[in-house]
Amino acid sequence: MKIQGIIGPVIRLCGSRVARPSRRRETISISGRAVYVIGDVHGCLDELLTLERIIYADAEALPGKKLIILLGDYVDRGPASAQVVDHLIESCPEGFERLCLTGNHEMAMLDYLDGRLALSTWLQMGGEATLLSYGIDIEHLKLIYKSRRRLDEIIRAAIPERHTQFLRTLPILIAAGNFLFVHAGIRPSLSVWEQSDEDLVFIRSAFFDNSHLLEHWVIHGHTPIDKPVQVGKRFNLDTGAYFTGKLSALRLWKQKGRVFTTSIDYAESTGTLGLGGFADGA
Repeated sequence: MKIQGIIGPVIRLCGSRVARPSRRRETISISGRAVYVIGDVHGCLDELLTLERIIYADAEALPGKKLIILLGDYVDRGPASAQVVDHLIESCPEGFERLCLTGNHEMAMLDYLDGRLALSTWLQMGGEATLLSYGIDIEHLKLIYKSRRRLDEIIRAAIPERHTQFLRTLPILIAAGNFLFVHAGIRPSLSVWEQSDEDLVFIRSAFFDNSHLLEHWVIHGHTPIDKPVQVGKRFNLDTGAYFTGKLSALRLWKQKGRVFTTSIDYAESTGTLGLGGFADGA
């Protein structure tokens, strides 16, 4: 069952002449590799670290180097966005590789930092929690700086350059044989390489209503649900970590999927899912 009332506002860009740069698409092979795909984090560092411990423990029994793919939305709403970004910048443990996709919240944060988005719009999307994680009390700053331009300058200068550079380098889609990994979904009527950046991080109804047309397995987040769910050839992993405490992952290994979550009762009830037709993407 879909959780209602979580869809964010439509982003309205400022009058900036600076266009948003297109995001890169990546093609990889996951043949013979265990892949762990993690849903929307939204500043929930504790849940991310807990889920990673579950993943590392599970992976001990599997051969070879493992791959972790995160589906975007690391910032906003939850309490520790800055700390999540710090963590993702650091190297993985030995035997693991990590690939991070961009979500609409990373793009919104950069749109604000680059002058394409009004601060008020970013705050409506949960940006105040992100600013607090960087030690920025926006309400206090508003009392000190009456000029909106000066307020923007102070905020933008406070975000570490290594964080903004990390967010700028994130790909928007990963293709791996029969699998597509993406934040929100795709437009099934278009080929993989015709997809717009906007759709890949924002799409909902055009993806859900036409998912019966999918030729690839699409692993995505973006739309919060009660628990991870497979519908046809799409699999949604966004379990609303910032308000449920449940951060979820899907393991792909030997043509089977297994769900893990930070909610203990659900983790015990999932087991190995019957995902008939999954192929390893080679």
